[in-house]
Amino acid sequence: MHFVNTPLQDAYLIELNSITDERGAFCRLYCAEIFQENFVQINLSDNTERGTLRGMHYQAEPYLEAKIVYCLRGEVFDVLLDLRKNSPTYKHHFGIHLKQSSPHAVYIPKGFAHGFLTLQNNSQLLYLMSEFYKKGYERGYRYDDPAFGINWPMAPSLISQKDQNHPLFKE
Repeated sequence: MHFVNTPLQDAYLIELNSITDERGAFCRLYCAEIFQENFVQINLSDNTERGTLRGMHYQAEPYLEAKIVYCLRGEVFDVLLDLRKNSPTYKHHFGIHLKQSSPHAVYIPKGFAHGFLTLQNNSQLLYLMSEFYKKGYERGYRYDDPAFGINWPMAPSLISQKDQNHPLFKE
């Protein structure tokens, strides 16, 4: 694994070292010696339609969560949003294309919101989570909030009612 800085403090693009031969490929997705967090939950997001948007999600204190996100199938535009008030990149975002054919993942630190837009049908993401899901602590902001100015590569065509009703950001 090789970590590449993103424009957001403490968030990284993870380049996976893939070993390829006549059988296919092999790469390590997680190593406890590398990550400070103990990842306690693995989630799978299966999205059938191109244009599906999920986000911008996070959990409130005291259940802030770090994530490692991999695209297992298809392609998504993945967005990280820094919500840490004392961070020099507070309210800044970073978007990246994650796809099955490219051995990359993203590390999202605690205090960030996260969302994605599927760019292909049948896109699937795997999440490693540092915190258990806590009902009542899930939060979100609208994907199109002008306070963040996220430039999505296409207009979303499928968004849950819950995600459509997330509030706009207020300082």
